[in-house]
Formats: sequence, C-alpha cells, structure tokens
Amino acid sequence: MSYRAPVPEMLFTLRHVAGLDAVDPDDAEAILTEAGRIAAGVIAPLNRVGDRHGTPFADGQVTTPPGWREAYRTFTEGGWNGLSAEADHGGQGLPKLIEAACTEMWNGANLAFGLCPLLTQGGIEALAAHGSDDLKARYLEKLVSGAWPATMNLTEPQAGSDLALLRTRAVPAGDGTYRITGNKIYITYGEHDLADNIVHLVLARLPDAPAGTRGISLFLVPKVLPDGTRNDLRCSGIEHKLGIHASPTCSMAFGDQGGATGWLIGQENKGLACMFTMMNAARLNVGLQGVGVAEAATQRALAYAQERRQGKAVGAAEATSPIAAHPDVQRMLLTMKASTAAARAICYLTAAALDASKGPEGQAALDRASLLTPVAKAFATDLANEVTSLGVQVHGGMGFVEETGAAQLMRDARILGIYEGTNGIQAIDLTARKLPLNGGGTARSQIAWMRRAAEGLLKAGDPAFGHMAARLRDGIGSLDRATSHQLAALTSNRPEAALAGATPYLRLFGLTLGAACLARSALAASAARKAGETDPAHAARIALARFYAENLLVAASGLEQAVVEGGAFTDDAALALAV
Repeated sequence: MSYRAPVPEMLFTLRHVAGLDAVDPDDAEAILTEAGRIAAGVIAPLNRVGDRHGTPFADGQVTTPPGWREAYRTFTEGGWNGLSAEADHGGQGLPKLIEAACTEMWNGANLAFGLCPLLTQGGIEALAAHGSDDLKARYLEKLVSGAWPATMNLTEPQAGSDLALLRTRAVPAGDGTYRITGNKIYITYGEHDLADNIVHLVLARLPDAPAGTRGISLFLVPKVLPDGTRNDLRCSGIEHKLGIHASPTCSMAFGDQGGATGWLIGQENKGLACMFTMMNAARLNVGLQGVGVAEAATQRALAYAQERRQGKAVGAAEATSPIAAHPDVQRMLLTMKASTAAARAICYLTAAALDASKGPEGQAALDRASLLTPVAKAFATDLANEVTSLGVQVHGGMGFVEETGAAQLMRDARILGIYEGTNGIQAIDLTARKLPLNGGGTARSQIAWMRRAAEGLLKAGDPAFGHMAARLRDGIGSLDRATSHQLAALTSNRPEAALAGATPYLRLFGLTLGAACLARSALAASAARKAGETDPAHAARIALARFYAENLLVAASGLEQAVVEGGAFTDDAALALAV
C-alpha cells in the first residue's frame, strides 16, 4: 500500500474550514493534484528504500539513499521548493495555505525526504525578513529554488532547549564578516550530497554579548564561500536513530582552522528574534508532518483491515469477515481518520492566519497565528504518535514486523513531538506567552469562532449530526472555564499553577478546536447534500465529525479537571518521585 495524497479532503478543508479564497478553485485543484502526483509517484516509492539504506557517513561525507538526488532534482526543478516565496526571489507567490497542503503531501509520502525542504522554507523566511540586501541578493534566490538547502543550527551538547547556555562564538573579522567557532548537534541535513552548497543558519555569541538569550546573534555560514572555497566547517558525525533513517542528523564542527566565515543576519544580540521567524515556520511545518504521517498510517491500516479476513462480523453472511467490519477495529480506524482530519484542519487554520496577517487584518491575524502555532505543532504531532501506534495495532502482529511498513511510520513519527521545541515546551508557550495576548482576547476570539460552529449545527438541525452540537457545546464550556483558570493563575502571579496544567490545557484546546473544525466541515457537507449533491464523501464527512464529537471530544471534561484541579501534584512531586 503506497501513499496517495487525499486531494479532495484537502481541498474541502481548505475551502470550507480554513477559508481559502485567494486562489481560483480550479487552480488550487490543479496545483494539489500535480503535487499529489509527485508525492505518490516520485517521493513515496523512496520511503522504504531510505529507511533501509540510511545515510552512510565516511570521511566527512554523507551519502543519501539511492534515488534521493534524482527525486530532489525533480522536486526543485518543478518549483515546489518556493511555493509561498515572493516572485521577486524566484518563488511562486502562492498563499501559505496552498504550501501547507503540499507540505503535508511531501511528508506523508516520505517524512525523511520532506525534512530537507522543510528546513529550507524556514531559512527563506528568516533571511527574507531579517537579512541584509547583500545577503538576500546572494543567497535568497538559491534558497527559494532549492539549489542550496538551508539548516538550523541551535542545539549544542550542553544546551538543548535552553538556548541561554549556548557557547558557540562569533568574532568580528574587521571586514564585515565574523569567525564562527563551536559545535552543534542534531543538525538535520547538516551534510549531504543533494546540493553543492548548504546554507547554515547558526546561533552564536559575540565576545562582549550579554549573558543569557539576550546575547545571541544569528549568522549565515555557507558550506562553500562566495569565492568557491570550502568554509571552515565540517560534519563530525551522524546519529543512529529510532526513525527517519534517511534524514542525516549531523554533529557540526565550526572553526577547526581558526573560524568559519559567517555574515550577521539582523542585528547583533538580536538573533533569537530572527531565529524565531524560522522556528515558527518550522513548527507549523512539523505539525503538517504529523498530519502527513498520520494520513499515511490511516491509509495503510484501512487497506490492510479491508483485506485481512478474520472472525465473523455480526450479521455477516460469510464465514469470515474483513476485520474492518468488526466494531472495535472500526473504532480504531475512525479514531485514526477523525484525528487526522482534525489535525489537518488546525494546521490549515494556522496557515490561513499567517496569510491573513499580510492583509487588512494585520496584527490581529498574526496574533491568531501565534496562538495557534503551538497547538498545531503539539496537538498534530501527539496525534501522529497515537495514530501510527493505532496503525500498528490494526495490523496486529503484522504491524510489529517491518514487512507492512506500519512499524516504520510509528518509528518515524516519534521524533515529531521532540524536535522544533518539545511538545511540553509548546504547552508552556501556549499558556505563558500566547494565552495572555491582548489580555486573553485572542484566545477568547478563537473560542467564539468555535461557538459559532456549535450554533451553526443547532440552526441546521440535520438529524445526521446526532449529539454533535451538544458535545461541542460541552467541550467549548470546558475549554472556556480552563482558559479562565489559566489566565487567572497568570494574572495572580501563580505561574506554577498555570504551568502544571499547561499540557492538558493544550490538549483540551486542540481537541475542542478540532471538533469545531470538523463541525464546520459537516455543516458544509450537509448544505451540499441539501443542495442536491450526491457525492458520498459528504455523508462520510458528517459521520466522521459526529464520531469525533461523540467519542473523542467527551474527554474534554476530564482534561478540564486536570487543568483546574490537577495542579496540586507539584506540591508532592519530589516526595512521590523520591521513592
């Protein structure tokens, strides 16, 4: 079973949930259809090849798996690397929403392959927003085309998520450049043979920099210098990992011979703000990775369950039935499909907010994107881990062995909740930084958007909705009360009370927002049926939204209790963990 991009569902979600209106519907369909063809026909067939081959490392060189370079050339020559980049820099100038759907496809087809352009997208945004005119002229077009991929160099052996501990140094050379010395770890695609140059974006400290994160600067450090000579940097090793075997995760050494040449991006000691431009883009894209791998796992599990015959389903005429006919397997499959659909809609909503921030809405839309980004990243990737695990379960013993490919999806998905800021950090970001935006007004506006979906269900009165409206109102009530609790804890200077409930709060937010998104999808499907459309996908969308509301959203009340009442564990945590 090979991956196939779910283009009709993507288009339906783009139009009826995320509100895509900047691209002609026929054009959007043509773009996504062609992207789906590349994903299924060029990138997906390399997934198992890459997992088995890995990325051999010898003499400082990384060799990508067979077919990788040819696929990357097809990808870049087709213009897929710069879909949302400005036309002035060689990009397509398309909305982020269209790019989001394509990013889901690349990663659903082959997560390890999709990582390379994902990092480059972030590099494009950071350089376009903060780079000098000279750096833009020299590097931006190459990044947009994909001729020169980008990397993000943050982590060091002694500094994981705490960037205040960074030690990599940057010393002014007196000619407008800097000499970079230090070591970085976990650098995705830090070395490879897909291109003749790699553009590293590196966080480092100036000699007189303030302590902590206030003293971090961002530098562009190319593998090959403008005069064609090799820069003073190298890959010192690659990691042997649980998954994404075909994505080289590198240790990088800068300055063995006195210092790698780098150029400042933005202002001195303001590098973290520049890097966050890249990280925020990457966090949404990681959420989309989660959607893609969850979709791939769902397709694989459904195909297997429809073919595998075991036992006799109730009421079946045949002696044995496909396992997809058994209620417990149906529950697993529906959980996978509904969770994937909810995560997709949340990620697309986030991309839509980024698009809207460039228009009349401006800062309000940017605040909405800021609020949704940690939810998109953490909720979608948590679900990816759950969905791929269920995919193994549906396969039974055949899922635990490598033959079916279900195990690889589960292994690959595990990193998604860890890199680009662990999901615990996303929860802290949501509660401590994003929830207080505009005095909580941004969050309240998003909750009001959810309420309008519930009101729409009641007004439509479609019997096929079942208890969807009631369950959605219940979930929104839980989210509303939990939001009040978190804001009150922050404003009363009790941050520990808010942080203790940060992770269940993010889960509650994502769970309820996902239900509201699927409710809007169900409303659009119901309206289409009333207008005479006979596409069976409409009935399926309604059934999926109802399942989500009646079977998954009911967890909202328990999550509310964990947020509001569960924080007392911090008082006894040290005692309980000591025994």
